[in-house]
Amino acid sequence: MEQPQINLDLSKTTSLDTPDGGKIWQQGFLIRKISKFITGTNEDAIIPIPIFFDPVTNKILGDALPKELREEYNIF
Repeated sequence: MEQPQINLDLSKTTSLDTPDGGKIWQQGFLIRKISKFITGTNEDAIIPIPIFFDPVTNKILGDALPKELREEYNIF
């Protein structure tokens, strides 16, 4: 199945700088565990959550983190 093309003019976007003024973000994952009783499976499950973070300070980009986890990671 072919992905639909999005006609996006990147000149109408703005750069999102890291907290120390850099332009490059790194991608990583938070790993969460979920109980087998919630998933209905025989074993607990592992859930990878993709995030972006500043490679210099390791500070997570709060806008990319699910709202339910922001308080736990002190991102408001």
